[in-house]
Amino acid sequence: MTGSKRQKKHRGPVLLRGNQVDHSTTDQRLLDSRGPTDWVHTDPWRVLRIQAEFVEGFGALAELGPAIGVFGSARTQPEDPFHAMAEELGAKLVEAGFAVITGGGPGAMEAANKGASEAGGISVGLGIELPFETGLNPWVDMGLNFRYFFARKTMFVKYSQGFVVLPGGVGTLDELFEALTLVQTRKVTSFPVVLLGTDYWRGLLDWLRSTVLAEGKVGEADLDLITLTDDVDEAVRLMVEAREGRGTTTYAAEQPE
Repeated sequence: MTGSKRQKKHRGPVLLRGNQVDHSTTDQRLLDSRGPTDWVHTDPWRVLRIQAEFVEGFGALAELGPAIGVFGSARTQPEDPFHAMAEELGAKLVEAGFAVITGGGPGAMEAANKGASEAGGISVGLGIELPFETGLNPWVDMGLNFRYFFARKTMFVKYSQGFVVLPGGVGTLDELFEALTLVQTRKVTSFPVVLLGTDYWRGLLDWLRSTVLAEGKVGEADLDLITLTDDVDEAVRLMVEAREGRGTTTYAAEQPE
């Protein structure tokens, strides 16, 4: 087997290949309460590793400037129309003065990074340790690999001024609903959340309105946080309008404690 075809994975900044690859993740080992009790001796040291991920992330991204998080499936194939849409989105966000932040993987993420990079902008990838992965895609110009999902998610939320969500699976849904939850609970300053792909997302929004809203589990204002469109230009325009609005408003939540 050639070196390029050997199984590999990233564990934070560490690259593992061949028989060094394991099939668990750092998050899994941290959160698993089963097994021996030696965790009481190792968890305090894990705190230092977690701290290091936050320090590295804040240090790398602190001067990034206005940025938009783009979410979407790693399984989106090059022939999929959403692949081209993600690439167009990345380019147009750069033209509007934004950096582009993705999860750094293949599929829609790679397409958005490619669009941003080829447009001459800042293309950021925030990777995560997974049991099987290919590492950051080649269009990431600034990349960070995380062991812990919660550290990675913090970087997305802290340094993105809005989110554009392309069709995706469980991971994309997780990112979407976490963003909405943080806005709804005022844990973050409100930012735009745009779903690209009306046919793909319509069923989800219809269910939220016909079932979740109808049973009083959410409010109308919660669903108003989401914009559904097929128009890349509209998505970019909403990000620009939010940025301009931010520039004239002072939010108490942004003041240091």
